[in-house]
Amino acid sequence: MQYINNNLKDKMILITGGAGFIGSNLAFYFQENHPEAKVVILDSFRSTELLSNGNLKSFGHFKNLIGFRGEIISGDINDKDLLLNLELNYKFDYIFHEAAISDTTALEQDLMIRTNVNAYKSLLELAIKHNANMIYASSAATYGNAESPQIVGREAPQNVYGFSKLCMDNLSHQYMKKSSISIVGLRYFNVYGAREYFKNSTASMILQFGHQILSGKNPRLFEHSDQILRDFVYIEDIIQANIKAMNPKESGIYNVGTGKARSFQDIVNILQLELGTSLTCEYIPNPYIGSYQFHTEADIASTKEALGYEPRFEMEEGIKDYIGEIKRVYEEEVK
Repeated sequence: MQYINNNLKDKMILITGGAGFIGSNLAFYFQENHPEAKVVILDSFRSTELLSNGNLKSFGHFKNLIGFRGEIISGDINDKDLLLNLELNYKFDYIFHEAAISDTTALEQDLMIRTNVNAYKSLLELAIKHNANMIYASSAATYGNAESPQIVGREAPQNVYGFSKLCMDNLSHQYMKKSSISIVGLRYFNVYGAREYFKNSTASMILQFGHQILSGKNPRLFEHSDQILRDFVYIEDIIQANIKAMNPKESGIYNVGTGKARSFQDIVNILQLELGTSLTCEYIPNPYIGSYQFHTEADIASTKEALGYEPRFEMEEGIKDYIGEIKRVYEEEVK
């Protein structure tokens, strides 16, 4: 589905983090809907390098890009020489900045700030030099334990990842005042959908529960999971928001969710309905009480106004659309 009528013929689009979950979906959106555009992907791709928590430093995976026909560059956004090469040898019209250290449990504060904040500033300078509109990934992690619904301007990050994304948003506000390009930060809530498998343990619980059920295991939930609520947003709506942010009514920071909170119990119930199973749920104590968000819900009024965004997928529709991919990934990657 096309979300804009803009003629993108000969327009050059940079997608950082383009081998990741959201970046790769953006790349295929353009390839399928605007084949006349030139898309350049920049990603550090995965290696054996780990963070101190044991998780991979980069989740970018070539399999997310099988079938993509545009240009692919392997590189790190912290590399000044690489950014200089992009500045001198390309002329971008739009930059979608999805690259980040996105692990909310990462402890390396120096790496997080350098990658998520300092490199973003360099990319903003590149965008200004190219007169390219900037659309970048912020996060609902900026809100921490703020009261629902979460509204831009009421942030209280609880980890360095959320703090780094809030720093990006603050930096964006400074650049909005002094530059003519549009700058849009999108605060993603709990995203799920195709091409998330290679996020490993940080993939959505929708995928993880789906694979538990397909393996015949009883779904394991925290106690009182019917009272633990999140704003789960399907990848198609994330793509919609990104595309509509290419030419916003106004630069700004905007929430991207459904505006409705749903429970983890809902996830399991819908998955079992779609998969035709009736496994018994197992409930375990929640070890994160006191450090766990029990309710997130995006206020999307300003997103609708500035971007013309309108979520299309309730959780029932999103999981129904996703279920075939959940099965495919299970058969090809898990089983």
